[in-house]
Amino acid sequence: MEYNVVLVGVALLLGIGLVLVLSGLQVIGENESGLVIKKYGAPLPPGRLVALEGEAGYQAELLPPGWHFGYPFWRFKVTHVPVVMVRQGHIALVVANGGAPIPAGNILGREVDCDAFQDARAFLDEGGQKGRQLAFLTAGTYRINPALFTVITPENAEAFDMSTEDLEVFNMGPDKVGIVTTLDGRPIPSGDLAGSPVEGHDSFQSAQRFLDEGGCRGLQEQVLLSGSWNLNPWFVRVEQSPMTEVPIGYVGVVVSYVGREHLDVSGDEFTHGDLVERGRKGVWIEPLLPGKHPLNTRVMKVELVPTTNIVLNWAQRTEQHKYDEKLSPITVRSRDGFSFTLDVSQIIHISMKQAPRVISRVGSMQNLVDHVLQPTVANYFRNSAQQVSVLEFLSARTDRQREAYEAIRGALGAYDVECIDTLIGDIQPPAELMKTQTDRKIAEELQRTYEVQREAQVRRRELERATSVANMQGEVVRSEQMVAISEKGALAVEETAKGEAARTRLQAEAEAHGMRQRAEAEAAAKRLHGGAEAEATRLIGEAKAEAYRTGVTALGAQAFTAVQLATVLAQHGVKLVPEIALGQEGAGGQGLLGALMARVLQNGAMPQAPQRPSKPQQSNGVEHGQKQA
Repeated sequence: MEYNVVLVGVALLLGIGLVLVLSGLQVIGENESGLVIKKYGAPLPPGRLVALEGEAGYQAELLPPGWHFGYPFWRFKVTHVPVVMVRQGHIALVVANGGAPIPAGNILGREVDCDAFQDARAFLDEGGQKGRQLAFLTAGTYRINPALFTVITPENAEAFDMSTEDLEVFNMGPDKVGIVTTLDGRPIPSGDLAGSPVEGHDSFQSAQRFLDEGGCRGLQEQVLLSGSWNLNPWFVRVEQSPMTEVPIGYVGVVVSYVGREHLDVSGDEFTHGDLVERGRKGVWIEPLLPGKHPLNTRVMKVELVPTTNIVLNWAQRTEQHKYDEKLSPITVRSRDGFSFTLDVSQIIHISMKQAPRVISRVGSMQNLVDHVLQPTVANYFRNSAQQVSVLEFLSARTDRQREAYEAIRGALGAYDVECIDTLIGDIQPPAELMKTQTDRKIAEELQRTYEVQREAQVRRRELERATSVANMQGEVVRSEQMVAISEKGALAVEETAKGEAARTRLQAEAEAHGMRQRAEAEAAAKRLHGGAEAEATRLIGEAKAEAYRTGVTALGAQAFTAVQLATVLAQHGVKLVPEIALGQEGAGGQGLLGALMARVLQNGAMPQAPQRPSKPQQSNGVEHGQKQA
């Protein structure tokens, strides 16, 4: 009984199996699809890989998971193929093995509505093109006919000369911008540097929309901002670049090489450049304020312009901004032929509104320094120095600085640059000239030092004197008291002396009066006595004169003179006898006169030659005897 039951069961199973086989049952698992291959039928049209009308070969439709009848083995072959799984954070690229040819000028097949390549019939019916596709697969599970499509995932990327990183979702870092280069599209118009912006492509994630809107192949003006983007690496390449940062104290002047047609909005009075609105080619009239800006630095240049005061040094030192790195001390020549160098600092200011005008004129801040400020400042000081001597330049430094400020301010005003100040720093005059000035100054300082030292000595002496005086204050007080006592004593003595003087004066006056009376009496007596003597003398003289006249008359002038001489000699004790003998002149004697002459010769006198008497004189002896009588 049990054996019969088993046989019945086996027969039943065999019957069911036979029915299933004859009915063409195909069971497709959950994570797979059934690729149907029709073994016979009408041939496929030329160039077609999958059958759309029941032709023999690979069929367009895949069998989804489940039981499917009507695919007997003698007519169909059903291959189980795994579903395509794209992991999170990745994409998958698709290559169509069949379809219409890609038009010339394009490198990727256009995107068609085919349920992410899961509907092969729709792909072909909608004109899907053969080759690499613009569309791609994002994260998810897909049932894709492997006969028509080849799917490149991270797992098989190396087989197609790609890396896993190429299939990763593109992540744009914070404070970054993505500079985009597209690999498909129409050519960039002649004269343009980058493709113009187009709308609706969702930051280059929809490549077909980009192409439909007329997007160009090559560098793009638009940029990608930070975030995660599903980008087809066959269509777009992205270079990450830092955002353009405008620091505080600066503004950014944008010079755009792309954009709408150039249209000057600076006005007729601005003749040295032009300015345009934002989004046009040229220098934007509106500067960028401090902050971070997502600009494409491949097609735009941002010139940072300081809005604070800028210090430029014509010296060996350099400011942090480095604009004055090429500047050096200015060499000038004075009127008297000396060359010397001087350091100059120039302070300028550019306002926010004037920054685009400045950049439009000169192109950059470095050009402003090199092509405007450097020649303006240097030439002014060279011209100014030639008008004065070195010493005049040194002594009038303040005036030179003020004049330089006025001149440079006017020159910079033409470039919309405000001159804040011009400062003259270190001046290095000729060494040989400064040596003479230094020697003179040293001499003056030495003289001043000597005067100060002398003044110090004088002060020290005064201090010592004051100290001595202070130390002698006790003595001074005692001296002052002694002086006071002495003054009192002196007053007493003075009064006493005054009394004595008065008494003496009265006594002297009395004595003087008495003496005057006596002198007057004596004078009167002397006058009387003198008168008497004068009268007596006169009378004696008259008597002598009369006697002389009488003697001359009686004896003659010569004889009387001899008598008078003898009388004088006798009165003075002169001896005449016996040293000299007297005799008669006729007897050989010399006479009286000869005797006198001999006496004179004896005494050593030089006598004159005697004159002989005109007539004979009397004997000296008689005369002597008379004299003796």
